[in-house]
Amino acid sequence: MKYLHYGPAGQEKPGFLDAEGRVRDLSGEIPALAGEALLPEKLAALAARNPEGFPLVDGKPQVDLRLGPCVKGIGKFICIGLNYADHAAESGLELPPEPVIFNKWTSAVIGPDDDVQIPRGSVSTDWEVELAIVIGKGGSYIEEADAVSHIAGFCVVNDVSERDFQLHRAGTWDKGKGCDTFGPTGPWLVTPDEVGDFDALDMWCEVDGHRYQNGSSSTMHFKVPFLIAYCSRFMSLQPGDVISTGTPPGVGMGHKPPVYLKGGETMRLGIDKLGEQTQKVRAAVA
Repeated sequence: MKYLHYGPAGQEKPGFLDAEGRVRDLSGEIPALAGEALLPEKLAALAARNPEGFPLVDGKPQVDLRLGPCVKGIGKFICIGLNYADHAAESGLELPPEPVIFNKWTSAVIGPDDDVQIPRGSVSTDWEVELAIVIGKGGSYIEEADAVSHIAGFCVVNDVSERDFQLHRAGTWDKGKGCDTFGPTGPWLVTPDEVGDFDALDMWCEVDGHRYQNGSSSTMHFKVPFLIAYCSRFMSLQPGDVISTGTPPGVGMGHKPPVYLKGGETMRLGIDKLGEQTQKVRAAVA
């Protein structure tokens, strides 16, 4: 199943995509795709119902029907750095012996096609297409062998990053990762049964039609089950937490000379089976 939120910003309702690509409303069943509604058994119970029993929503998603973030009430937005060997190499950094964990503030989260705002003082805003895990069943010290049972689904994240803030302003990476609008999430939350082999998903990102990133989750260094188990050693994971698992090569910072986003450009990115995002880039406000 592909679950989603639709409607104006701040007024989104839960829904799902039916077999014909139409949105059907779930607001009569759940208030949002958040918290315990994301437990795998709750999502499975909704999926077992006759889809025609849910009201149709007017409009075509991502055309004349806005989609919001596919998960609401995100408690933790956990990101994994340098998780692709070729991306670490283009960044001039060693592949880490353990996962690098940083945070993206939840105030950064926006819909998959909302505008991205370059922050004031930015000189190096960059793109990163990433496969994200959404936690359905929480827990601490989760066993790697049991990790997949804790997944509600997967989605696309654009880990927009300001490299100067991230690398040259002292402290942790978080300064350059959590600016407002730096977390486009969606379009859909896709359940594991529909994703299938999450270790073999093509991923890509374009800016103004130029393909910069072409990669695959198959080259991920630390794999999905390990990342869930690893993160749960340092914090309890709860329904709705997001783990964004890193990016393949082709980010702006990795080019010689580097290429960074400018106002007026358009990012388009996607992952096989998980859908696409499109964001207009807005110039920094003086």
